[in-house]
Amino acid sequence: MTEYENAVEIRGLTKHYDGFTLDNISFNVPKGCIVGFIGQNGAGKTTTIHSMLNIIPIDSGVIKLLGLDHISDEKEAKERMGVVFDECPFGEVFTPVQLDRVFRGLYRNWQTDTFFGYLDLFQLPHKKKVGELSKGMKMKLQIAVALSHDAELLIMDEATSGLDPIVRNEILDVFRNYLMDGGRSILMSSHITSDLEKIADCIVFIDNGKILLSGYKDEILEKHGVIKCTREEYPEFSPEDYISARINDFGAELLTADRAAAAAKYSGAIIEKTTLEEIMQFYVNAKKKEWS
Repeated sequence: MTEYENAVEIRGLTKHYDGFTLDNISFNVPKGCIVGFIGQNGAGKTTTIHSMLNIIPIDSGVIKLLGLDHISDEKEAKERMGVVFDECPFGEVFTPVQLDRVFRGLYRNWQTDTFFGYLDLFQLPHKKKVGELSKGMKMKLQIAVALSHDAELLIMDEATSGLDPIVRNEILDVFRNYLMDGGRSILMSSHITSDLEKIADCIVFIDNGKILLSGYKDEILEKHGVIKCTREEYPEFSPEDYISARINDFGAELLTADRAAAAAKYSGAIIEKTTLEEIMQFYVNAKKKEWS
């Protein structure tokens, strides 16, 4: 079995479409970590994941999954991975009982007992057709399949998007338990940044086909901060010291990427902690610098 340091390594991945380019992106998913892959709808998250899975051909770049080439070693890599898509890929006419038989023939490490254990945990019927399940139930069925063949890497494309907050928390607990074995890793694409604040070790932020920010989640949250000031005070802050500024009737909020430096330079300024969602909003608006 291939030894690897990073569960995913992407170098210089480029894919051109008419009107959109995944532009020379690079990032890693370290072994034993959950990496949150964030960005707006249309930012390039799904294109990246489809490239990794060789669903679409790439124009250039290198993709390694569990130390294996994503094309020449595709079969072996997919044997050792679990994938959850935004839309359920299973045939509408199959029941979970029938899917168990299908996957027993596809995966050498398929575990029937584990699969039915997850079905019961998620309160999914064993004999109801996939087409009769709700979106949330289909998502949980995909997660049950992904976790039932001893996968070393899980790739989740908006895996919690169809679930209510209580069920989302249950799923996050399942993912935490999955990672108790330090050799396992998760790449979790989501626009629900509050989920990733609870569970992710690292963050990769993509916008318009480019990686804007990546690193350890706690460091990103620690370094960034929101400066709050009146509209009269706003011009005193140098544009080079903030990513963008949100202006409203009551004043201005400016995102700084170096909270400590801003506090030293602008003594007395109110600088508050921020969230991944706010960081994403300010970076997305960085080109126009001012927004409301």
